[in-house]
Amino acid sequence: MSRPEPLPYRPTRLAGAVVLAAVAALVGACSSSGGGATGAPTSAPATQAPATEVPMSAPPATSGAASTIQVTAGTDYGSIVTGEGGRTLYLFTPDAESPGKSTCIGACAASWPPLTVASADDVTASGVTAEVGTITRDDGTLQVTLGGNPLYYFAGDAAAGDLHGQGLNNVWWVVGPDGKAITEKPGEELQY
Repeated sequence: MSRPEPLPYRPTRLAGAVVLAAVAALVGACSSSGGGATGAPTSAPATQAPATEVPMSAPPATSGAASTIQVTAGTDYGSIVTGEGGRTLYLFTPDAESPGKSTCIGACAASWPPLTVASADDVTASGVTAEVGTITRDDGTLQVTLGGNPLYYFAGDAAAGDLHGQGLNNVWWVVGPDGKAITEKPGEELQY
């Protein structure tokens, strides 16, 4: 008696749904480690979440080099702050719960690389209205801030003008020249 030959694998809708659910779980893991803001700053533990996406390309290396942040106009979100090569910069809203500290470390920082410099004097800014500064990360590097908000790239943005990190998990937002999160497109209201 011969064995029947196995059928070739053909993905089903269920398999696709399982893959999408797994991706959604990974994306959700790099959101806030606590709930929403409580009004008073708290000392929340740093976020050590898995990467939200496999990086499509590495952002420019900024540690140890001078860095320029500038305003780029004409995007879907109006004027936003960009870094080296015109790459979009983001802020992480849970950082507001721990002023002067970055809470995106470990695997989170692999997907959301911080904009770092060798010294505070290595930062130049063009067109921004908020105060530019730096904070010291847990690993000892200096991360650039705008209006007190630490700045990050998104590894899923492959080129200047990409905005793939915008609104992820409702905690990652592009930054305006005033150092604040831009959560909606001009003329649109955010739908919940």
